[in-house]
Amino acid sequence: MELLKRRIEQDGKCYEGGILKVDSFINHQMDPRLMYKIAEEFVKRFDGVQINKVVTIEASGIAPAILVGYVMNLPVVFVKKKQPKTMENMLSTTVHSFTKDRDYTVCISNNFLQADDHILFIDDFLAYGNAALGMIDLAEQAGATIAGMGFIIEKAFQDGGKKLREKGVRVESLAIIDDLSDCKIVIRQ
Repeated sequence: MELLKRRIEQDGKCYEGGILKVDSFINHQMDPRLMYKIAEEFVKRFDGVQINKVVTIEASGIAPAILVGYVMNLPVVFVKKKQPKTMENMLSTTVHSFTKDRDYTVCISNNFLQADDHILFIDDFLAYGNAALGMIDLAEQAGATIAGMGFIIEKAFQDGGKKLREKGVRVESLAIIDDLSDCKIVIRQ
């Protein structure tokens, strides 16, 4: 997606340790027009795939997931990082956050993730694939089907995409970063 790639080149910031900061337009301050174009691109890429629900994990995946759900006219559910006292029929798994370097027990109500669901998982980043693998675990617990996974940005050098593709998951990444060494952003063309 050329618009996204240009925006990463223009406004993205690179830090030591393979960190790409896009908080000025994707995951802190958001550009709603760009986010809508991102949603349209995901909808185009998953056209013809049986999907009845969009799922993400809080917090940075919520905005793109809502827009994808809006364009597809589907409900959106987000996996929570803290269990609410009111959650019933909870499914849970552990996910390690690369960005925060900590483990989270994430949860979703089985009322909103069921065996007849064909879900599209949407998130902002794919790095090591921990959130995505957690989502696969939750879907397996519910008996749901992962129809596909869409990521705004994939960091190819951190192998999450490779792991998911080896599992047979359909992965669509709108911008793939091949390298961030020497704090230089190298985007796959």
